[in-house]
Amino acid sequence: MALPRLRGLVLVSGATLLARRALKRRIARSPLWPLPALPEPVSGHSQRRATAVRRLLVTDRTEVADGVVRLRLEGHGLPPWTPGAHLDLVLPSGRVRQYSLCGDPEDTGAYTVAVRLVADGRGGSREVHEQLREGREVQVRGPRNRFPLTAAPAHLFVVGGIGITPVLPMLRSLAASGAEWRLLYGGRTRASMPFLEEVEKLGADGERVTVVAQDEAGHPDVAGALAALAPGTAVHCCGPEPLMEAVAAALPEGCALHLERFTAAAAGGAGAGSGPFEVELRRSGRTVPVAAGQSVLDAVRTAAPHVAYSCGQGFCGTCRQRVLEGEIDHRDDLLTEGERDGSMLICVSRCRGERLVLDL
Repeated sequence: MALPRLRGLVLVSGATLLARRALKRRIARSPLWPLPALPEPVSGHSQRRATAVRRLLVTDRTEVADGVVRLRLEGHGLPPWTPGAHLDLVLPSGRVRQYSLCGDPEDTGAYTVAVRLVADGRGGSREVHEQLREGREVQVRGPRNRFPLTAAPAHLFVVGGIGITPVLPMLRSLAASGAEWRLLYGGRTRASMPFLEEVEKLGADGERVTVVAQDEAGHPDVAGALAALAPGTAVHCCGPEPLMEAVAAALPEGCALHLERFTAAAAGGAGAGSGPFEVELRRSGRTVPVAAGQSVLDAVRTAAPHVAYSCGQGFCGTCRQRVLEGEIDHRDDLLTEGERDGSMLICVSRCRGERLVLDL
């Protein structure tokens, strides 16, 4: 009698353990269980392949222009990427900076970035230049692409300095396909312009590339470059804010403009919604106050420290969150009108009322 009773106890205990594990998994999928799980959020932290932190090894460090170093970061099982994509570097200090991928998408064992030293910047580029040497490991997140190469009958690229990095893989792709493209590439000096020799070779067959060094010829003639564009031409611009403003002002009707910013656009006034409000985190069931001088991101991270972010200035998209309720005061430089319908960048945008509900 003892053996059958023992077998029964073992079976009951095993079934109970399995049931508990299943319940934990169900609750993990939806903290509000037994209510139905909410749809997958747009939040950066849920897009695991794009935001998972990986450790890559710096296997090559080369100076490709005055003040610009190219880093090759090798690893295993790296997610694929397309021209225009960028990578988050989590630097040894904990700073997070974004750098465009400028290597070959077919090179599945490594990512390549190029970083210009900004002497009066926030310290990220200096840390890259001083600390990321061959043999050093660095953490990365991504890649993501907010500046894709769009389908168009013709392409014009207007680039300033280090802005060539997201464009370079696009030029390689278009040159290989025989597509119609032109490039206006400006910089302070020829020595300061990264990848200049490769770019000139890519456009050598059809005089597609115009290089304007400021110390030789002043500023590029942006209006002249855009004046005779055919309708439907895709215009891609990456560089300093004045350059992008000039391109936007000279853009002909019928041409689409695509911008990639490395810094936030000039800030406007405080606008509506600068006062305090509260944010409900629907998935976790918590509510956090947001003070008048505090960002939604900073407030949310007190309750949900896992929330991904990067630039903190509203131009990278890492901290984008779905908004379930409330009126949004959008203050970013990135989201399209369609994307702004129901989501926000919580590093800069705020609430026009007293309450927001986020899908967190």
